[in-house]
Amino acid sequence: MRPWHALSGLGPWAAFGLILAFLLCFLIVPVGMVVYTAFVNETGALTLGHFGNFFGQSVFRESFFNSLAVSLASVFFASIIAVPLAYLTVRFEFRGALLIQTLGVLPLIMPPFVGAVALQLIFGRSGSVNLLLNDWFGVTVPIMDGLVGVTFVESIHYFPFILLNLVAAMRNIDGAMEESALNLGARGWRLFRRVIFPLAMPGYLAGAALVFVKVFDDLGTPLVMGVTNMLAPQAYLRITSVGIDDPLGYVISVIMIGFSILALWLAARVMKGKDYATMQKGGNSLQKRRLGAWESVLAYGWILLVLAVTLAPHLGILLMSFSKVWSFSVLPDAYTLEHYATVFHDAGGMIGNTLLYCLMAAGLDVVIGTAIAYLILRTQLPARQWLDYLASAALAIPGLVLAIGYLRMFKGVNLPFTDTPVVTTWVLIMLAYAVRRLPYALRSCMAALQQVHISLEEAAQSLGASKLSTIRRVMVPLMAGGILAGFVTSFITAAVELSATILLASAQSQAPMSYGIYLYMQSISGRGPGAALGVLAVIVVGLGTYFSHRFVERSRATVQSQQG
Repeated sequence: MRPWHALSGLGPWAAFGLILAFLLCFLIVPVGMVVYTAFVNETGALTLGHFGNFFGQSVFRESFFNSLAVSLASVFFASIIAVPLAYLTVRFEFRGALLIQTLGVLPLIMPPFVGAVALQLIFGRSGSVNLLLNDWFGVTVPIMDGLVGVTFVESIHYFPFILLNLVAAMRNIDGAMEESALNLGARGWRLFRRVIFPLAMPGYLAGAALVFVKVFDDLGTPLVMGVTNMLAPQAYLRITSVGIDDPLGYVISVIMIGFSILALWLAARVMKGKDYATMQKGGNSLQKRRLGAWESVLAYGWILLVLAVTLAPHLGILLMSFSKVWSFSVLPDAYTLEHYATVFHDAGGMIGNTLLYCLMAAGLDVVIGTAIAYLILRTQLPARQWLDYLASAALAIPGLVLAIGYLRMFKGVNLPFTDTPVVTTWVLIMLAYAVRRLPYALRSCMAALQQVHISLEEAAQSLGASKLSTIRRVMVPLMAGGILAGFVTSFITAAVELSATILLASAQSQAPMSYGIYLYMQSISGRGPGAALGVLAVIVVGLGTYFSHRFVERSRATVQSQQG
């Protein structure tokens, strides 16, 4: 019998062509134009002169090394936060371990540039902590100044990438490996350094590479903190001040793409040729052990300190949203609800824009992600794997670079049958969100389809169901949990996107919440409403995450009951 997945027809080829056309139009060609522009002169001849000009100017050299230093330092400090947190909660018996891990992920649902403003009020020179330190000990800690402040904010915001990947990797370690090491005399730090951490290295490197890429590409945090001597702010300033034809903006974009790809490649390269596989069966993972009295005090003390610092942005932004006056004081001097009234009156459209753009982008992502997963796993089309490669390449493309590519590509192009320039519409914002978040939805859809056995689809086919009916009534319902997980991941990460938005939002009427928060935060008088809008953004993202988890767990329970 010919396997169902080997069947071919016009449908898969049509889907392949449409997806390839989408990726070419809205990812490959715009980014290709950015790269091409960096390597040609005014006459169109190839040249390296723009790169020579870039490295010949001290401000650009300084920006390059600053971005590299901040990214590496953020990975280091994010590791200091995440590695002990992951090890303690996975390796030892802890009351509230799940709560601790959940709270540890909360920084991801707040835009880092919003957290930067809140952290300035708490840890800045005149912030709550330094006011207390000065009163008690006569000293202050300049932790929020310049590049040090950017590193501090980025480390706190992005360490959950390492935490999530490391926790998953440690849970997959075969407990027999640990027992063997214990029998051979390995204990404590030696056991962790020689056995547990090396076996969890794939998870750590995956998280560390993501932290590096995210920090290296971040635009909003340096801008809000007044730090412009980094690559992303320099690219933004060149394009917005000099113009879309300025070659140095494209040179910076190429450097950002190159280092993003390099970080992801190095993470994969380090693991290549090494075996991290274990023979874990039936839940024989690392055995949880009890902590001694003093060990418990130290462990809980460290965890509480980490959580206090990492949750400080949420507390700060909440207090700021209600504060009438908060200046040179530990806590606000007066409270008000006016900021929320201002937001609902003046920025209600931004909330609606965010929901519209993110819902459309996430919907487009799961449709394309499901289609790519189907083509790869259920057909024998040649070159189908390239769809996965092309879609996943968006991970290495900074939002700022994609936005520059769109502005370059659609310059002078009008909407069909109108005189409206494409670059002045909200469509490009939505497409940028969709392209940037496609890899997240694709991974979820691929994992979901891999768990649907092909025999279920073959059974439907044998009973007379068409391919389209089988996909609609069998495959998609069984993939519902994974599809929703991809949808929500795309939605919540797009909701806090600023790098692409800041260039593509041509009018305030088109602006989403992230851009509105940025505009408010640019002035001291507007930071209250900006904080209120930030709180609303966190609530939207948090509710989306909560309901998605509820739906996924309910779907999983339903499938298990049906299988039982």
